[in-house]
Amino acid sequence: MKVVEVKAIAAERGVKAGKLNKGELIRAIQQTEGNEECFDSGKARDCDQAECLWRDDCK
Repeated sequence: MKVVEVKAIAAERGVKAGKLNKGELIRAIQQTEGNEECFDSGKARDCDQAECLWRDDCK
């Protein structure tokens, strides 16, 4: 997913993008949603969140 798309999702959820990079912004969205802030944390291989919006980009 491109940064522009992530910023649009952030805006929909009331998260201010500011100068956050893509990973920081996704983790901020995850926090706002009440989910674990796990994007790009190295846990993707063990993740059981099959419906996660960020799964394809996660490492």
